Amino acid sequence: MGSTPPETAAGEYIFRSKLPDIDIPDHLPLHSYCFQRISDFSSRPCLIDGATGAVLTYAEVELSARRAAAGLHRLGVRQGDVIMLLLPNSVEFVLAFLGASMIGAVSTTANPFYTAAEVQKQAAAAGAKLVVTESSHVKKVWDIGATVVCIDEPTPEGCLPFSEVVDAEGTASLPTLPEVEIRPDDVVALPYSSGTTGMPKGVMLTHRGLVTSVAQQVDGENPNLHFSEEDVLLCTLPLFHIYSLNSVLLCGLRAGAGILLMRKFDVVRMMELVQQFRVTIAPFVPPIVVELAKSPVVDEYDLSSIRVVMSGAAPMGKELEDKLRAKIPNAKLGQGYGMTEAGPVLSMCLAFAKDPFEVKSGSCGTVVRNAELKIVDPDTGVSLSRNQKGEICIRGAQIMKGYLNDPVATANTIDKDGWLHTGDVGYVDDDDEIFIVDRLKELIKYKGFQVAPAELEAMLITHPDIKDAAVVPMKNDDTGEIPVAFVVRSNGSETTEDEIKRFISKQVVFYKRIHRVFFVEIIPKSPSGKILRKDLRVKLAAGIPNGHN
Repeated sequence: MGSTPPETAAGEYIFRSKLPDIDIPDHLPLHSYCFQRISDFSSRPCLIDGATGAVLTYAEVELSARRAAAGLHRLGVRQGDVIMLLLPNSVEFVLAFLGASMIGAVSTTANPFYTAAEVQKQAAAAGAKLVVTESSHVKKVWDIGATVVCIDEPTPEGCLPFSEVVDAEGTASLPTLPEVEIRPDDVVALPYSSGTTGMPKGVMLTHRGLVTSVAQQVDGENPNLHFSEEDVLLCTLPLFHIYSLNSVLLCGLRAGAGILLMRKFDVVRMMELVQQFRVTIAPFVPPIVVELAKSPVVDEYDLSSIRVVMSGAAPMGKELEDKLRAKIPNAKLGQGYGMTEAGPVLSMCLAFAKDPFEVKSGSCGTVVRNAELKIVDPDTGVSLSRNQKGEICIRGAQIMKGYLNDPVATANTIDKDGWLHTGDVGYVDDDDEIFIVDRLKELIKYKGFQVAPAELEAMLITHPDIKDAAVVPMKNDDTGEIPVAFVVRSNGSETTEDEIKRFISKQVVFYKRIHRVFFVEIIPKSPSGKILRKDLRVKLAAGIPNGHN
């Protein structure tokens, strides 16, 4: 049982991990840290291609990543330059990411199902100099003005094959890499996130930040995530999402585990691969858990090898946890809690530790080691003690450097004392376990994917028949939340719900589509002009709003 945390000199209640702090080699570049103990498992499986069954050892992955680094450098990518990875889970994604790290370059990751407009917006904002993608997505990136590398062949005209980038010097040679001094504070990954409010922004994650985050999970005598070289990690969650990139790929590499790459989620194929490769660690998001809990086909496969099921990206309720336990009774089941800006992991279930602790259903675990967490009253900013609900704030070397080219948004998220404000409301109980109860931030979570209301609102008001609009989340059993719009028609307009839904769906990836449109006379706003989304959510909770046609 925990006790009330001591007040600091500033009179704040600070919560720390139940696990002791550890020494973190945060002076190392990310790739060096991941491969620091490679001599211990150089001949063991590293990447397993779920599509082909091909297996690459750690020695082969490290050498191929070096070749990718040399190839990127030959193509003009220099320290500090940005490459875009517009890819599904694949060996090439891993090699390009690690190769970029080795020459001090930055990877911005994007969903390959984004529309051309979404891809181009991110590439322009990030300043992408080179794009690695598949031939089916090449049209989306033609107008960016970047070098385009394709991982599949035949390679479209004007593109370079990834195989040549990696193998240009011949497979027998050890590539010579440029000498670059990579500083701990240099950016290595640039995922995009809407943060607590507004449009998607580039989140600057540094070498030190990601090394710290991975170490907080898998290093130390009693690691919070007990991975080893005996483990096989299922990687079906997309690597362009920071949860999978960090807690699956990077943690797996550091621990020397086998990483089984699935290009896309398919429940039957996933069960086949779990059975074939004796998967031991299964990282999921709640929508996958829902599918597993509902699917009768799961019972036809041997899932006894799974010892850990970890869930993240969105909260998972007790009822869903219990249903999954019935399907995979041998596995330890628990949740983590993260946010891209936080590097991304804030807390993790201690049932996964080498020497595990008992955890409560519905808990998001306890705060990671080498970090501090506090709960603040969102109105007064005063820090709160146990069992009091407030905004969750985190501080530590793992959090983002800031938003790319956006000092105002950075200052609104990270305060002068270094605390990152998550926009999530929760509390810490008597056993140091964290529970999320609400969200201050505007973000909509569709199957764990982020949907920024401001992005959809900006599109809606470009429609000639729309005078004003607001987008809010509506609860949904299958997806968690769906985006719905409140729309004020222009004078005399008779535009319909279907017309507006089609207008948006042409411009965005599937999970950002508007599912319902409610026509209203006015959008409620504060005196400063800020949309009062809370009022609209109250309307939704009360049933179909007045004015819906």
